[in-house]
Amino acid sequence: MSTLSRRAFVAGMPFTLAACASGRMASPVPQTPRVDPAYVAMYAAIPDEPFPVPAIDVSRIDPRFLRQVVTYSGPGRPGSIVVSPSDRFLFLVQEGGTALRYGCGVGKAGFDYQGEAIVGRKAEWPRWTPTPNMISLEPERYGPFKDGLEGGLRNPLGARALYLYRDGRDTLYRIHGTNEPDSIGRSVSSGCIRLFNQDIIDLHRRVPVRTSVVVLSGPAPLEPEAGV
Repeated sequence: MSTLSRRAFVAGMPFTLAACASGRMASPVPQTPRVDPAYVAMYAAIPDEPFPVPAIDVSRIDPRFLRQVVTYSGPGRPGSIVVSPSDRFLFLVQEGGTALRYGCGVGKAGFDYQGEAIVGRKAEWPRWTPTPNMISLEPERYGPFKDGLEGGLRNPLGARALYLYRDGRDTLYRIHGTNEPDSIGRSVSSGCIRLFNQDIIDLHRRVPVRTSVVVLSGPAPLEPEAGV
């Protein structure tokens, strides 16, 4: 090998090694999914409540269960509520074949009830009392609250509750908030139909007492639609 070629070889080594090192350092880095700013704002903290509601990290939530407008061809007139426990969705039916869809968590009582009802009562930061059955099944968990729990962030009913009635009688079926946002979209051990606190506040504001409610026994016919 000539002197010139040896010099060129030696001189080229750092660049070759640097290129290899650079190649290793430039390995693709997994990108965090972009979160729609509209959803960040929708589920932001609500500081002006009697008990300030914390923000929800929407990057951890399946987008299907975030509040959004969808096309809808199921039962219910505009202004009515339709609950599909099997889908983990609640619909506020709107004009023009659409509905405002909310993701929900469904407790055992949420699967036990089917059929029609009305919103007989509404409450903000409702008081909660576990049922005798809940206390007997989990005495250590629910026994301390047998006399009831005042509204607040620890209360399982969350920021708002809609109480369903049929023929003038309380069905014991509730649509309410939750202090466990990770439970939305899931089947949970107790309770009825739970929504994010931000969503139950929104729904509570939109529907008056005597709003019609239908709880389905199977999936609701729908197709997702872009928008919030």
